[in-house]
Amino acid sequence: MTERITLLDEMGNKVEFQVLATFGLDDSEYAALLPVNDLKSSTYLLRIEYDDDGGIILVGIDNDEELKDVIEAYEEIQKERLQ
Repeated sequence: MTERITLLDEMGNKVEFQVLATFGLDDSEYAALLPVNDLKSSTYLLRIEYDDDGGIILVGIDNDEELKDVIEAYEEIQKERLQ
């Protein structure tokens, strides 16, 4: 997958990300993103939500249990890709 998106960081700077994967888990959708200019950075896992017009909103995961489940699901996807 070579899809890229641009998001704003905490300082309002544009940061380009490569979309590594999108996947569903427990009736929610998630995206795994990697900064294009910092490939040694950690992968960002964000929940995909939708605004009233159907536009995508990427939201950080604050719930520790949800984050744990999302990390496990993403790691399983990575293992499957390597097989």
